[in-house]
Order: sequence, then structure tokens, then C-alpha cells
Amino acid sequence: MKHNKDKITSIDLHGIRHKQALELVHATIKKCSGNGNFSLTIITGNSTVLQDRIFNECLESTNFTYYIPSWNMGQIIVENIVL
Repeated sequence: MKHNKDKITSIDLHGIRHKQALELVHATIKKCSGNGNFSLTIITGNSTVLQDRIFNECLESTNFTYYIPSWNMGQIIVENIVL
């Protein structure tokens, strides 16, 4: 995990089995959401199966914005901006 002044800015899921990766994503999003505004980069590598599972099991039920950036298809960016 990469931190920036006590805020998590990214997590790298390389080498982690899907079940543990999903648990880590859930826990990290929960921790980040307690801080209000955040931007989190989830590094998945080229596993579209893992990306789909993260979308379906972790992100669809939230109000956060999330996308796969065109400049790096191996990551998901999750953002929460409260105005």
C-alpha cells in the first residue's frame, strides 16, 4: 500500500489470490471512505476477471466514481469527491 500523509493512495494486488484481493479492496475502500474525499488506485495487472469481480463485488453498490484509465488498463481508479 502506498500512503500519502496518512491516506492510502494505491494498493497493489499482484500475487494475491482473488478472495484475499477482494477482502483487501473492501477494507481499503472502507478505510478511505472514512476520510471523505479520496482517490485510490487499485493495481490489478491484466486480470480482467479480477477487475470484473472488483466492479461487481466491491464497487457497484457504492456511490464512488470508478474507471479503468486508458493509459493503464491494469488498474482501476476509485474516487470520491464530496462538495
